[in-house]
Amino acid sequence: MTDIDFPVVIFHNPACGTSRNTVEMVRAAGYTPKIVAYLEVGWTHDQLRKLAGEAGLSFRQLLREKETSAAELGLLDQGISEDRILDAMVEQPILVNRPLVVTPKGVKLCRPSELVFDLLDRKPFSFTKEDGEIVVLE
Repeated sequence: MTDIDFPVVIFHNPACGTSRNTVEMVRAAGYTPKIVAYLEVGWTHDQLRKLAGEAGLSFRQLLREKETSAAELGLLDQGISEDRILDAMVEQPILVNRPLVVTPKGVKLCRPSELVFDLLDRKPFSFTKEDGEIVVLE
């Protein structure tokens, strides 16, 4: 099976270790992922609606709380609407948690990074994360 038959798209932040590990896990499985640098290209409302829906996540669940302005924007308050969170994510792409991975098997927020293996048809026997942790797969 080729990458054309089984495309893998990763919405990636290169500053994030989990995101970097996910990219390398996909490569170790023999795929050449399409990397989308979402901090540079941004998001659209429709794109995020589709990704969140396919992943089965609310925008609140997709919201990155750490190392963002989510708290200052009041996005962590219980009364904030999903539409307001979505608008903020489009305005500030860093507010979307990462990495989001899309394959023919579905869409998933891959935190922890080894969740990506659920979306792949093939996987390596093991993988060593950049922090030295070894993930052994069955």
